[in-house]
Amino acid sequence: MQVLVTGGTGFIGSNLVAALLARGDKIFITGREEEREKQDQKAEIVGWDPSALDWKKIGKIDILFHEAAINDTTLLDRNLMLKVNFEDAKKLFLDAVRAGCRRIIYASSTAVYGNGHAPYKEDQPLQPLNPYAESKMFLDEWAMNFAKENPEVKIVGLRYCNVYGPGESRKGKRATMIYQLAQQMKTGAPRIFKDGEQRRDYIYVKDVVRVNLLAAETEKSGIFNCGFGKAVSFNEIIGVLNRVMGLNRVPEYFENPYEGKYQNYTECDMSLTRERLGFVPEFDIERGILDYFR
Repeated sequence: MQVLVTGGTGFIGSNLVAALLARGDKIFITGREEEREKQDQKAEIVGWDPSALDWKKIGKIDILFHEAAINDTTLLDRNLMLKVNFEDAKKLFLDAVRAGCRRIIYASSTAVYGNGHAPYKEDQPLQPLNPYAESKMFLDEWAMNFAKENPEVKIVGLRYCNVYGPGESRKGKRATMIYQLAQQMKTGAPRIFKDGEQRRDYIYVKDVVRVNLLAAETEKSGIFNCGFGKAVSFNEIIGVLNRVMGLNRVPEYFENPYEGKYQNYTECDMSLTRERLGFVPEFDIERGILDYFR
């Protein structure tokens, strides 16, 4: 098949590209040449801005995986965030459909739930706390309306929840706490908010690639959670990292400067994803971190 992966040189995108190349697809990607990984070399870069592609050059694609976005939740420039993550994404989807694409899989986010009740269910009220979460909420709403009006086009939004794994180092300060704690523990004690019992639902990037591939086969459009389905505390993560890395680090606790604006507990209800996409995560936190470390 001919496939376009936006953000194909990014964290999730590059992992997805490697899997698609392994199965023999012809891959086009957006991204910067200097960000490429060795395994991406067989994919053709067709530009950097997904909303300004030369579709005459690309031609018809079978599947669009839209992974590119501004994903910095601390960026408060609402106009920029909505332009890139919402307006530009809409244009990309319309351009792809006009070029003959009938399957679109894109990255949404559990940030849309904000401080809503967890475990999150896809049909619960959304409470976006920042422009990033707003942009994903607007795209979800538009995409499902578009799919309803154009039933021949299958669109799936995956609400990612704390994706970790090989390649996330390129995210810098936006990398998961798993990565950041591991880096701290190489040289000393890990530092976390008191009392370390804040809980997060983490999903390993290899599982994320698999759910993307499953989503590309579905015959019904929809929005689906993309987590492991079980939250773990920062204290538990440090325990796993100690075992995997052969260390015995003791955490240092400090006051949370974001109290009141910080999600202390995130967890996905994965029942709809399991029922509709047939997806069951393979990597629990221990197995995922061990595979990541290796």
